[in-house]
Amino acid sequence: MSDVFLSICIATFRRGAFIGETLGNLLAQATPDVEVLVLDGGSPDNTATVVRSFQEAYPGMRYVRQETNMGVDRDYNRAVDLARGEYCWLMTDDDLVKPGTVRRVLDACRSGYGFVIVNCEVRSIDFSEQIEERRLAVYEDREYGLEDTEFFFAEIAPYLQFIGAVVIRRSIWLAREKEKYYGTLFIHVGVIFQAPLPEKAYVISDPLITVRFGNAMWTPKMFEIWNFKWPGLVWSFSGYSDAAKRKVCAKKPWNRLLVLMLDRAKGVYSIEGYRKWIAPRMKSPMRRFGAAMIALLPGFLVNLMGIAWLSTINRKYPLHLHDLRSSRYYYRNCIARWFGKAGGT
Repeated sequence: MSDVFLSICIATFRRGAFIGETLGNLLAQATPDVEVLVLDGGSPDNTATVVRSFQEAYPGMRYVRQETNMGVDRDYNRAVDLARGEYCWLMTDDDLVKPGTVRRVLDACRSGYGFVIVNCEVRSIDFSEQIEERRLAVYEDREYGLEDTEFFFAEIAPYLQFIGAVVIRRSIWLAREKEKYYGTLFIHVGVIFQAPLPEKAYVISDPLITVRFGNAMWTPKMFEIWNFKWPGLVWSFSGYSDAAKRKVCAKKPWNRLLVLMLDRAKGVYSIEGYRKWIAPRMKSPMRRFGAAMIALLPGFLVNLMGIAWLSTINRKYPLHLHDLRSSRYYYRNCIARWFGKAGGT
């Protein structure tokens, strides 16, 4: 394995139902200079059995199992530490790549870029419905020079909420600070943007990755992640202007009542969330009152209003619309629960 050039690093936990399809998809495209490294955070399901079933057939397959789950940030960092390639692709454990993707990534890496960003399409959890044709609105491959650091941050950082898009020269990763980003859930963003680009970056515009949307382990913590963790990380970077940061995300999205309405419609904002996250932070008594009232609104009604708004007036956010239709407050889900309870009685 000394001639490995690209390490596809997958940190996984409790993905026995999905990781086999991902590995089969990737390993079918692997060449002798590619290794697939799976770091398992102590999965209690059949993840180990599924992953080990690939090892005999694919000599480039490596599996490392930890006794305990250390969190996604630590696990991806350890995976890069263990990797043997000059480049590391921080791939996800439940998504797929299109034919020829590994070759395209290898070609970009061999061109000498420090970072390669791969575009994706977004589909429903069973891949049956295409939600977004391309997540990153870039239609031609792009190169970013060292002088383009701020532009690269403003344009690409929002997309890098998806870790599977990131291919990075391993030496860059190893040279940068990692521990301060443990617990952010976006260690890769911290590594990339903590300092100016040390080497050129390249974006592959074709949506070569198929993302399984709605399958993230962090779904129950969506309110905290998108209102506090993600903005806190983005606004912690000192090397970028406030204007660039605002293009990535608002500094305090939770301070906007429309955001709280949308989160209420998704079923991730409640009176408990108000008491824990909003009341201690929101300074205006009137806005606190409004935030509390939103938390108490009937979820079914807010969901219906949100779907109507995103389906007619503001159709630019298909992922939000999909979230609303997947919510426990979506009318079909409410009806199913009601009939289920009625049938049980």
